[in-house]
Parts: sequence; structure tokens; C-alpha cells
Amino acid sequence: MTDDRWAHARAYETYMGRWSSTLAARFVDWIAAPPAAHWLDVGCGTGAFSQAILDRAAPASVTGCDSSVGFLAFAQAHRSDPRVRFEVASVAALPARSPGYDVVASNLVLNFLPSLSESVRAMAATTVPGGLIAACVWDYAGGMQFVRRFWDAAIRVDAAAEPLDEARRFPICETGALSALFTSAGLSGVTTSELVIETRFRDFADVWEPMNGGIGPVGTYLAKASPSTRDAIAHELELMLPRTPGGGIDLTARALVVSGRT
Repeated sequence: MTDDRWAHARAYETYMGRWSSTLAARFVDWIAAPPAAHWLDVGCGTGAFSQAILDRAAPASVTGCDSSVGFLAFAQAHRSDPRVRFEVASVAALPARSPGYDVVASNLVLNFLPSLSESVRAMAATTVPGGLIAACVWDYAGGMQFVRRFWDAAIRVDAAAEPLDEARRFPICETGALSALFTSAGLSGVTTSELVIETRFRDFADVWEPMNGGIGPVGTYLAKASPSTRDAIAHELELMLPRTPGGGIDLTARALVVSGRT
């Protein structure tokens, strides 16, 4: 696993948070948990998915956990609902609840976890019998368009970018692989689907500048690249992106979702 940077909450919100919050609402609706459920949000980040649970699922409680202190501080500062609490925790030591959580879900985090099978089993171990486990990941191979086009541009300029491409790094981000992972972890009734959201940018700067915030695989790569390499990638990417008559850039982002029961 590379040293992807996940420390600066505001940079994350500018780069990905504006899209992940929209996706979070769609993911909660897809899970379709009954009201008054107790939820665990694994890898809660800045709290967008926890907020979507509060807004749309009428939960009894939501526990959000993440290993990033900076992200958790942002989540705590922006979520004051008494039903939610946030804890520093890794997937190897998830917050416990007796007798367990009704729903354990992870939004845009699963592919970054160090051991996928062990992580899913750890999530399942925190649920009540028959509890629901769910995860959502971006389709980096083609469906997450602005990230896909970034790596296409980067690889044209710098061959060393190819092994860092999220489609290459995360083969789990494919429907069949997700289904096989959940089935191999002993879950039953495994179901998969896809969610698509619009990602509309004002102009090229609205695409490019957030990528340079030092967050995630894209930001980590650009932070280490030389100024000339960054400039060349920006040129290639700008040529690739479609324009609306008003100069905007309208793309879509596809995510893949999977669920199963203990």
C-alpha cells in the first residue's frame, strides 16, 4: 500500500467530499435499513456518510470511526446530532457495541484497507446475528470519470504513474470481485449494484486545483511530482476533458455497492 495522504479534511472536502456526500445519500437509500437501527460507519472520514445515515435512515445511533485524527476532528466539529459519536479506531480494533450493530457499512474506504478479507470479517464480527454489512467503492477502471482521465493523462506524461493508477492498484473495485470477497468472508445473500452521480465542474481550474491539495492517491502523486511534470499533466488533462457551451465540464462518477448478512 502506498503512503496515500489522508490528513487534511478541508482539502479532502474540496477534492472528493463534494461528490462523496452526494454518493453517501444514494448509498444509504440503497442499503434500505429499517428505522431505529444501530449503525457503525467504518472509515467515516469527514462524516458525510454518518450525516447521510442521520438524515435518511432514522437510526437509533451512529458510531463513526476512522484512523485519521484530522478527519475525525472535522466530523465532530460539523455533526452535533446526539445520535452520532466519533472514535479514533482502525478496522483491526473496531468500536464494540453490545449486542452488536444492526448495520456496519463502509463508504469509499474498503479498497484502502490493508487486508480485505480480514477487514470484512472484522466488520461482520461487530454485528448482531443476521446483521447487514455493506460497502461502496468507486469504479476506477472507467466509471469514476475525472479520476480515470487524470491517470490517463498522468501515464501519458510519466510512465512511473502507471502502477499508482487506482484502477490498477485496486482490482477489488469490480462487481465480481466485491461479490466474491463478501461471499468468501462467509456472508449470505450477497447483492451488488451500481450508483451513478453527476460531477459538474465550473471550469478546468475547478477540476485541477483540488487535485493539488495533497489528498489521496492523486494528491499524493502530484505532491511528489516535479513542477514540469505537473504542468504537462495539466495540459494533457485539459485537452481530454469535454466542455459544455458555457465552458463547464460535466462528467459522471460510478460507484459499486455490495451487501451481505452475517
